[in-house]
Amino acid sequence: MPKQYRDLAGVPVIARTIRAFDSHPAITALVVVRHPDDADLFAAARPRTRLPLIEAMGGATRDASVRAGLAALPEGIDTVLIHDAARPLVPRAVIDGVLAALVDHDGAAPALPVTDALWRGDATVTGTETRDGLWRAQTPQGFHLSAIRAAHAAHAAHRGQAADDVEVARAHGLRVAITQGAEANLKLTTAGDFDRALRLMEKDSDMDIRTGNGFDVHRFCEGDHVMLCGVAVPHDRGLLGHSDADVGLHTITDAIYGALCAGDIGTHFPPSDPQWKGAPSHIFLTHAVDLAASMGFTITHADLTLICERPKVGPHAGAMRARLADLLRIEAGRVSVKATTTERLGFAGREEGIAALATVTLVKP
Repeated sequence: MPKQYRDLAGVPVIARTIRAFDSHPAITALVVVRHPDDADLFAAARPRTRLPLIEAMGGATRDASVRAGLAALPEGIDTVLIHDAARPLVPRAVIDGVLAALVDHDGAAPALPVTDALWRGDATVTGTETRDGLWRAQTPQGFHLSAIRAAHAAHAAHRGQAADDVEVARAHGLRVAITQGAEANLKLTTAGDFDRALRLMEKDSDMDIRTGNGFDVHRFCEGDHVMLCGVAVPHDRGLLGHSDADVGLHTITDAIYGALCAGDIGTHFPPSDPQWKGAPSHIFLTHAVDLAASMGFTITHADLTLICERPKVGPHAGAMRARLADLLRIEAGRVSVKATTTERLGFAGREEGIAALATVTLVKP
C-alpha cells in the first residue's frame, strides 16, 4: 500500500496531514494531488474537513503533479503551501513560520541545519565535506501563487525535473527564505520512519486533549414533529425553544464550548436577540466547530444520549449520526447517538419534554 494511505496510530497518514492544514485558521482551501489509480484508497482515507477539499490527478513526475495541484486551486488564492502528504506531523509553528516569511519574501520553506559529519565514499571513506551552510529541507514550501505558477511553467519548458519546489523557484529567480523546521516534521519513507513517528507522537508533551460535557432540556409544545440532531422526526407534538429547539444539537454545541472553556450557546447566541428566533440549530453547532478549529483543536469523538419516552429514536439514529458527522466534520464511526427512558419517572417519564446529555473529545496536536 502507498505510504500515504498506511495506518499511523489508527488514522491514515494522509488524513493526519490534511487535518494539520484544515485546522489552521489561515488556510482557506485544500487540494490533494493523487495517483489516478488511488481513488478507492483516498476515498477510504479521506477525512471530513471544514474547508473545501479538491482532488487533482497527479502526473508522471513530481513537477507535473505540483503543476496539476496549482491549476486546481480555486479563484482568489494569493498564497500557496506545497506539502508532502507523507509528513503528517507538521507542527502549526512550522506552518506559521512559512506564512510569516511570505510577507516579505517570494517564497519560504522550513529546514533544519545539518549537524552530522558528512563523508564521501562507497565501501570506505574517500573524503569529507563541510556541513557549514547546509540544511535539511522540509515542507510546506510556500510561495505567492502567480510567481510559483510562472516558475513551474518555465521550468517545465526549459529545465526538466527538480528535487523540490524551492529548486524550481530559485531557477526562476525567486528569493526563498529559510524558516524554522522541526524534527517532528519527518517524511515517512521506511518502516523505521513509521516507528519513529509513533515514538514522537507518544512523547509529544504539547498535545492538548480535552473533554466537554453538555446537557439540555426542552419541553413539548404544539406541533407535528421534533428536530433532533438536524433530523425532522414525526411526532404529535413539537419542542419549545427560541430557535428550532433541537435539543441534540444544542447539547453537543454546549459540550464543545465547554471543552474550549468558551461559555455556552447563550453566551454566543443570546435568547434575547430576535435574530435567532426559529433559527436552525446547525448554525450554533457550526460556530462551535469553527471556534474549535480556530483554536487548533480537532473534534475526534462525540457521544449523545437522548432521554425521552417518545418519539422513538432508534429508527432515526442512523440519519442523526450521519448529520452530526457532517456538522462535526468527522467520520460517522466517531459519532454515537443513543436513547434511553427514565422508566416513566420525572418530566421525561411523564412525556413533558426531552433531555439530552453529550460528551465530546477535542485534540490539539
